Amino acid sequence: MFPARYARAVFSLIMSGLMSCIVTGIATVKAIGFGPGTFGDWMASWAFCWPIAFSVILLLGPTVQGLVNRLVSPQD
Repeated sequence: MFPARYARAVFSLIMSGLMSCIVTGIATVKAIGFGPGTFGDWMASWAFCWPIAFSVILLLGPTVQGLVNRLVSPQD
């Protein structure tokens, strides 16, 4: 278990991993189709994109959350 102070970083790591995996998988298959090298190309693309996605979510997450808080009315 991680201390609560790391919650945003852990969320960012997991969310960026899942999203970048799914998106790079779809983009790879769309670009090159299914073939013997598809999985390796997907993993290479994912390895490149995951740190970028993590950084974006970690850095811009608070800004996006603030925007969402302004756009959504609080529950009763």
